[in-house]
Amino acid sequence: MHSLSNLDRTFHALADSTRRSMIHALARGEAQSAGELGREFRSAQPTISKHLKVLEQAGLVERTIEGRIHRFRLRQKPLREAGGWIARHQAFWTGAVSQLGVLLEQNQNRCARENLAK
Repeated sequence: MHSLSNLDRTFHALADSTRRSMIHALARGEAQSAGELGREFRSAQPTISKHLKVLEQAGLVERTIEGRIHRFRLRQKPLREAGGWIARHQAFWTGAVSQLGVLLEQNQNRCARENLAK
């Protein structure tokens, strides 16, 4: 996964529902430890750590260490970048669907005129 772009890593991290739920939990604003997240998701610590590692590699969370406690906080920049990418492509498809609607209407009108001419 080292050759993936930042956006690729973000979408890879977001592909998992548990990680999306962890992002939602961290979006409350408070940094949480892996243990706190584990209790919230009723998952074993190694499972939570694995998910946090993927989120951290994608830049979606940042880690601070307080003694033996590792706390994780959500980073918004990668989510904004992913949202921007989605918005650009959504605009393209919205425009494409609108153009298709115009073409279908023009075709329907042409067919109606041809039927009247018969």
